[in-house]
Amino acid sequence: MSLQNKIDFALIFSVKNANPNGDPLNGNRPRTDYEGYGEVTDVCIKRKIRDRLQSSGESIFVQSDEKKTDGLPSLKARAESEEYGLGKDAFNVKKTTPEEAARLANEKWLDVRTFGQLFAFKSESKDGVSIPIRGPVSIQSAFSVEPVSVTSTQITKSVSGEGDGTKKSSDTMGMKHRVDKAIYVAFGGMTPQLAERTGFSDKDAEKIKRILPKLFEGDASSARPEGSMVVEKVIWWQHNSKLGQYSSARVHRTLTVNTDGSYTLDNLDKLTPEELDGF
Repeated sequence: MSLQNKIDFALIFSVKNANPNGDPLNGNRPRTDYEGYGEVTDVCIKRKIRDRLQSSGESIFVQSDEKKTDGLPSLKARAESEEYGLGKDAFNVKKTTPEEAARLANEKWLDVRTFGQLFAFKSESKDGVSIPIRGPVSIQSAFSVEPVSVTSTQITKSVSGEGDGTKKSSDTMGMKHRVDKAIYVAFGGMTPQLAERTGFSDKDAEKIKRILPKLFEGDASSARPEGSMVVEKVIWWQHNSKLGQYSSARVHRTLTVNTDGSYTLDNLDKLTPEELDGF
C-alpha cells in the first residue's frame, strides 16, 4: 500500500570548520547566495540520503563511485544488469512497455520510487523514448540562518607529484575553504498522490525518517572532518489525510530557527510535529 498521509519535514544541522557543499565553478568554495547565506543544494542532500540508505542495506540505483557495492561501471549497466532482475530487455520497446519498465525500476530501487529517475527506453526510433518517473519526495536546498563567514587557507604538498623530486611542480600549491560556524535549515515533503504511482509506502517513509537524524554518519572527508557537521533536529509533520490539513508552505513557516540552533514552533490546530534528536 502506498503512502497514506501527507508528510512535511525539516532538517536543522550545524557546520563548524567544514565545507558542507563546495562549488566546483568557484574554486570549491562553500556555496553561498548573493546575500552571503550558505547553501547546501538539494542534490547534495539527496546524495547523502542515498548513501545512508545504501549503508543500511537498501537497494540504491544512483550509487556514488566511491561507495559502489555492485561493481557496475554506470547507471546504464546497473539498469540492464541481470543481477537486479531487470535485464537488457527491460528497457527495450520490443520486449516490454515503458510502464512495465517503470514498475520494475520502482519495485527494485528505493531511491527511484522516492526521488524519481529518468530512464532511456530503446525503440525503433533513432532518438528512443524517455521514461520519466516523478518521485513523491521533494527536498529544498538548505540555507544558513545568517550569512556565513568563509575562511580560505593556502596549502602545499609535502612531496612532489611528478619528476625526480628535486623540484616542486605547480600543483604543490592549493586553497582550502571552510565555513567557520553556521546553522542550516532544509525543508522537504512527501506527496501521497505521487507515491501511488511509484509504490512509495509508509514503510519507505519510515526508512527516510530513521536515517535523517544520522545523515552525516560515514560522510567524513578532508573538507568535512568527523564531527564537523551534525544534525541537531529533525521536525516531522504527519498530516491526517492524503491532502493534508495545511499547505507545505504554511507548515514550514511555523518553524523559526535561531543562530545558535535553538528554534520555536508555532501551533497548527490538529497537527503536532514530532521532534527527533540528531545523532
